[in-house]
Amino acid sequence: MNNINQLLVQARAAHDAGDWSRVLQCVQLILGENAKDPEIVKNQAYLLELALSILEMGDFQQRWEIAKVFVRLGNVAITPLIDILEDEDAEDDLRWYAVRILGDLKNPKAIAPLVELLKSSDDEEFKAIAAAALGQIGQSAIAALSELLTSVDTRVLAVRSLCYIRQPEIITPLLSVVQDPLVEIRAIAIEALSSFHDPRIPAILLKALNDVAAAVRREAVLGLSVRADLYSSLDLVAKLQPRLYDFNLEVAQAAAIALSRIGSDEAAKHLFLVLISPQTPIKLQIEIIRALSWMKTSSSLEYLQQAFNQLSSQTLWLEIVTVLGRVSDSILTAKATVILLSILRSQHPAVEITSIKSAIALSLGQLGNIEAIEPLISLLSDNNEVVRLHIVAALKNLAPETAYQQLQQLLNNPTLTPDLRKGVTAALAEW
Repeated sequence: MNNINQLLVQARAAHDAGDWSRVLQCVQLILGENAKDPEIVKNQAYLLELALSILEMGDFQQRWEIAKVFVRLGNVAITPLIDILEDEDAEDDLRWYAVRILGDLKNPKAIAPLVELLKSSDDEEFKAIAAAALGQIGQSAIAALSELLTSVDTRVLAVRSLCYIRQPEIITPLLSVVQDPLVEIRAIAIEALSSFHDPRIPAILLKALNDVAAAVRREAVLGLSVRADLYSSLDLVAKLQPRLYDFNLEVAQAAAIALSRIGSDEAAKHLFLVLISPQTPIKLQIEIIRALSWMKTSSSLEYLQQAFNQLSSQTLWLEIVTVLGRVSDSILTAKATVILLSILRSQHPAVEITSIKSAIALSLGQLGNIEAIEPLISLLSDNNEVVRLHIVAALKNLAPETAYQQLQQLLNNPTLTPDLRKGVTAALAEW
């Protein structure tokens, strides 16, 4: 008797004893074999019976596990699962699993009963699961879902289902709802349409930038932000810049990210002007600081330096010196180092703040420019132990051997100030 037959005998015995855990284990082992094995094919109907028994009688975990292997049974499982779905007297959880598995099986035969469920059920959660299942079935479900767009009761779920499919065939039905009275429908449609490079879509996205609903405006901004092919032809900097002043913070933050992706000097200038405005919310200012650093241009770093000198918020000062330390472009790391060192040598009040001085030290260490070694060592005269620890960490990150040698040499310098000598001694002890 081969292994599959042995497992079938064990599964039958466990089934008769109501040991669903053991039945599950046997079915998993059998279906983990080659699905085309003659013994599996011959016993497919019985394996389906066992799987359905676990689905009906098992606990939550057993049902969850058997649902994963149903797909290996293939189309033979479609009819009994549809029967469960259509049985209004069946347990809700059992019907829930039937819908979920039908989605995994992706068989067009399930479309009609799932669509009927969307039309007839009063349970919103159940309808949402059915919508997701239709989306999994994919392209063959598009026609049925498009018909559901005509009904107010099913339009939202139909749009959601279409968005799961992400095939070009969903563009036309989605275009029919971009002006829908419901904000949720417009937002979902705009988000999905943004995935496609279709000549009909850019005009829709541009119009949606001025939608009365913030959720729709945000999706339009995000959609246009990834269309690098349209930056010049549609003058997207000019189109997106007004959204930096959007009353909705999330829309304004999305616009900052979008302009950073465009990366032009003009985009950087618009970001800078909003950043230094006293009317700008601090959350948006932080997003703009990050956006300028992501642009990876010389002008964007210069704007960060100017902003540091013009702003008066410790939070924003700290954010600027932190993002400067994350610059990774080999050309721009030198510029970022120069900016941080100029801040360090200035009379700016931020330099007297422990957290900011520590952040400058860490950022210089992350940039990896050895020109920062001497300025960092000179900072060891600071009496704050936290600052000194950050400086040591930065020096170790920059060039540990070179920094260590310079620290040792300094101890032999008779003109060394007491504070700096104390700091150098402490630093060597930390090495």
